[in-house]
Amino acid sequence: MFKKKLIGTMLAAVSAFAFSQGALAQSKPAELKIGITTFTSGPASVFGVPAKQAAELYLEDLNAKGGINGVKVVPTFIDEGVGGDKLLSEYRRVVQEQNVHVMLGSISSGSCNTLAPVAEDLKVLNILWDCGTEKVLEERRYKYVVRTQANATTEMVASVLYLLRQKPNFKTIAVVNQDYAWGRDSWELFSQTLKILKPDVKVVAELFPKFGASDFSTEISRLQALRPDVILSTSWGGDLDTFVRQSAQRGLIKNSQFVLPLAESSLERLGTTLPDGVIIGARGDHYFLHPVLKDDPKLKGFVDKFKAKTGAYPIYSVYHMIQALDGLVAGYDKAIKANKGQWPSTEQLASAMHGLKFRGLTDEVTIRDDGQGLEDQLLGTTRKTAGYPFPILDKIEIYPAEMAIAPVGQKSVDWVKTIKPEILKDPRIKTFPPVK
Repeated sequence: MFKKKLIGTMLAAVSAFAFSQGALAQSKPAELKIGITTFTSGPASVFGVPAKQAAELYLEDLNAKGGINGVKVVPTFIDEGVGGDKLLSEYRRVVQEQNVHVMLGSISSGSCNTLAPVAEDLKVLNILWDCGTEKVLEERRYKYVVRTQANATTEMVASVLYLLRQKPNFKTIAVVNQDYAWGRDSWELFSQTLKILKPDVKVVAELFPKFGASDFSTEISRLQALRPDVILSTSWGGDLDTFVRQSAQRGLIKNSQFVLPLAESSLERLGTTLPDGVIIGARGDHYFLHPVLKDDPKLKGFVDKFKAKTGAYPIYSVYHMIQALDGLVAGYDKAIKANKGQWPSTEQLASAMHGLKFRGLTDEVTIRDDGQGLEDQLLGTTRKTAGYPFPILDKIEIYPAEMAIAPVGQKSVDWVKTIKPEILKDPRIKTFPPVK
């Protein structure tokens, strides 16, 4: 009886060990299926479609070179423009029915807030490839969710600094932002930072038209009556394009200093609608005429290839897509190396993504232990030149990521209140001479 019990115990132990080893061991798949959410319909498609084209171009080249460690990458694209409920349903379907282990989602901050906890429950690696909301990674720690670019904190702090360094003497400001998570959160960070660094400024209007609005006449009429020194809009995509065009038609854009932290993506589409002197952000250091890297083979080669394929220059959503894919490849390389050359499990891949350092098309990106990516911020001022049928960026400044983001474990809305005026003269800020 004792021997039978002993043998049974030993067999159970061996089985448990074998099961645990099998759970950790992963055979190399025939192909790596990934899911990518992006806007392919609606007003935001002007932003999402170029990102999809970039992913297709990148993966075509990657697979031609053998893929990741000999495994070709096969994407499934999900239209983020279908609305939150259907997006969530499609996300679950792709993961659960198509055996997808990596998801790139999303553009919208609202979508990211929705999908992040679902990815964690499904134990699928989710790369927040474009959304800016800082709250998604500050309000919960994730094992399977990382972001390969900056968040709203870095972007808004840098935008405030650029505004104050270029135009320090304004007294009033108004905001026109989309009425959802990004519009509200980005304004909160911008306004709180501004209040600390320029406490005498007066906010004369806070306007939040609905996402996807096509008529801004009410907002423009009110702003024309108020005549604020500065008008901020962190809107993006078709909404931003429409607001700028209608503001230009009615002369508003010439009467106030416009600050558009996301408008690098609109420069080519808006063309000569944008006058000289508008402050523009690139949501990172993403710009085809990057003052340091414009002739770098990796950046220049991709810019030329993308323009040849699409007829347009890459915008920051394109850079963010490539950055996410470069990060994924670097994460797999790191995880495979740590796994002694064997294909990693999703858990091993997710672990490798935390603390990862890699380069996208521009400067190096670091993903912190909390999953948040660190990337430098480029801002400039529009200027028309003979070389392009749209304004280029002049008076460029680049702000290092580490000087404009809340430390791990701190909430951004609290951290920005601790910023000191000395930050305006931080020697780490890189300035570049005017374009000749």
